[in-house]
Amino acid sequence: MPHRSFRLPRLRMNRVISELAPLFDGDVINVSAWDDRDKEGRTYRDYFSKASTYSTSNHEGERGVADAADVSDYALDLTAELPKELTGKFDVVFNHTTLEHIFDVTTAFHNLCLMTRDVVIVVVPFAQEMHYNESYGDFWRFTPMVMHRLFESNGLSVVFEAANDDSNAGLYVLTVGSRDPDKWRDRLPDSAPVEQLGKWIGATWRDRTRATASKFAKTIGAK
Repeated sequence: MPHRSFRLPRLRMNRVISELAPLFDGDVINVSAWDDRDKEGRTYRDYFSKASTYSTSNHEGERGVADAADVSDYALDLTAELPKELTGKFDVVFNHTTLEHIFDVTTAFHNLCLMTRDVVIVVVPFAQEMHYNESYGDFWRFTPMVMHRLFESNGLSVVFEAANDDSNAGLYVLTVGSRDPDKWRDRLPDSAPVEQLGKWIGATWRDRTRATASKFAKTIGAK
């Protein structure tokens, strides 16, 4: 069983993805998908139940083509020039916790956006312990603000965002960008801007206990 620092953000993002994915149809690709597993016994292919086609891509190395050759439809290096046949090929481009491992992150993100006719869904860590091996490094952590900037600089608008805020665990940010934001205005669940994350960092046990008690009291009072 993975440590809670990895497990909790994965579970939270899976809940969000399971709510969003059935809203999208057309051609979907999971980029740098490894073997597409959600680490709860399912694959992300299962989540996108209305997809007309579902593809995966991987790069070389561990947790890439070498480990998932039987499910990889494309061998793709996100830091290289995107093959012309992949430009605008998909309606939805999905990428989960890959960008932190790519040093040339602006090129990688640009390529994700080039691949889509409309939507890009990206999950990235805001805070997480370092994890790397001989096949991939660990270079970046992302704020909600930089995700907005990355989408905007590639001609997409943010139409949905979410994050987990589990205490003493990894923190993930999920952001959905679209070329046609008006199309999704009434189709996606409401989402508030992610403006604060990790307020518990540096807090004492007493601080966290007080915050939990205050939150509980507000919840009871609301009822």
